[in-house]
Amino acid sequence: MAAGSTTVEARSIEMIPPRERHGHPRGQFTLWFGANAQITAIVDGALAVVFGADAFWAIIGLLLGNVVGGAVMALHSAQGPKLGLPQMISSRAQFGVYGAVIPLVLVILMYIGFASTGTVLSGQAINLMLGVDAPAVGILIFGAATAFLAILGYKYIHALGRIATVVGLAGFLYLTVAVFTRFDVGQIMFLKGFEWPTFLTAIALGAGWQLTFGPYVADYSRYLPQSTSERKTFWYTFAGSVGGAQWAMTLGALAGGLSAAGMGGDFLKNQVGYMGDLAGGGLIAIFIYLMIVTGKLTVNCLNAYGAFMCSVTISTAINRRDSVSRAARIVFIIAVITASVLIALFASKDFLNVFKNFVLLLLMVFTPWSVINLVDYYKISRDRLDIPALYNPDGRYGRWNVPALASYGIGVLVQVPFLAQALYTGPVTKWLGGADISWIVGILVTMAVYYPWAKATNRAPAETIYPAAASGSVAKDTAPAVTG
Repeated sequence: MAAGSTTVEARSIEMIPPRERHGHPRGQFTLWFGANAQITAIVDGALAVVFGADAFWAIIGLLLGNVVGGAVMALHSAQGPKLGLPQMISSRAQFGVYGAVIPLVLVILMYIGFASTGTVLSGQAINLMLGVDAPAVGILIFGAATAFLAILGYKYIHALGRIATVVGLAGFLYLTVAVFTRFDVGQIMFLKGFEWPTFLTAIALGAGWQLTFGPYVADYSRYLPQSTSERKTFWYTFAGSVGGAQWAMTLGALAGGLSAAGMGGDFLKNQVGYMGDLAGGGLIAIFIYLMIVTGKLTVNCLNAYGAFMCSVTISTAINRRDSVSRAARIVFIIAVITASVLIALFASKDFLNVFKNFVLLLLMVFTPWSVINLVDYYKISRDRLDIPALYNPDGRYGRWNVPALASYGIGVLVQVPFLAQALYTGPVTKWLGGADISWIVGILVTMAVYYPWAKATNRAPAETIYPAAASGSVAKDTAPAVTG
């Protein structure tokens, strides 16, 4: 989509040509602040208290998790301007053209899962604004709005992020003032002593929240000019994502603490209504519901758009194409939104517990993927890619990359004894008193296995090879295909 275009985005998984690059990295701040300062992040913060942490230590743990996970997420974002590629297309350089499909299936499930939980909460906000009781009304309206904006694409999603940032700043500032002026927040602090298990759970919730953006964050920086500073892209993304998420999660931890202390209503039963009551009702409550909808609409568009990109990445691995039509784009996005709406309509009433386990499970499967992608990009290939070979299973990167796939599998499996899930609690977790450190183990083991293996089998070109359309010519790739 060229700068200034007002039509549906034309580009999909191909490299963005230099003539179509535009924007400033500060746009990453508004997009990611708007996507994070929203109701689901409030729920995520409340989970840390609901599942046992003291409000004060929950906030500190969430901050640590957001900072660590946000740094990883922003490192993915910094790849966008240099490569001009969607995140999961560039991951073919690590996993192989076919091998990249394996984590992609999990990524699509993640997008649909987050989209459905967001649709449930936004549907409640829409119903409260309209004064209707039927859950399907708000859910269907929100689903239609998400599909419309996601189909329009990159430019409009960024514009929505700017709107959500302005609305979110006003709404969150009002709610923060309301919390500290209406309640004695000190009464819910230090009610419990410091406990490692609940503190580590809070860190995991914050880190897991940030890491789930990793598989698509570069999709929204790939239109920036190639000369854009990686450092600036990193810091604008990091500040927006961590700032928005931590603010929302802090409010959530306070709301969870107040609710547990019998102050201000029951957050556990009605998260959206609780926020409206906290605002004082009336027109202010309507504005807060509007803030909830715009924030969730931003991130749900990211989820739908990301699922489209991942689906196309899977299909083109088979048919060897490097782009898809606008009609295919519309079909993919509508299919994803339809799935999320159906799940939202039949969602479990045990929302908080299901969501907590959903986030922690995602942390288990995406931590090793992030490690492999970042180690390869920054330490092995050092941003030198053979871009045409990313679309050719018989090219430099081959069909399957054994070092990456084996390291990924080991990185996931090694976490199992350390899990703290509703369906399964690992033996080491029991010995640690319920502390979930699986993601930390996953990072360390994946890095230890992958780095030396990838260094020994490095297949990066001496310099980046660009498509003919981007550079006027394509350097000849003389390296033999490696199929693992």
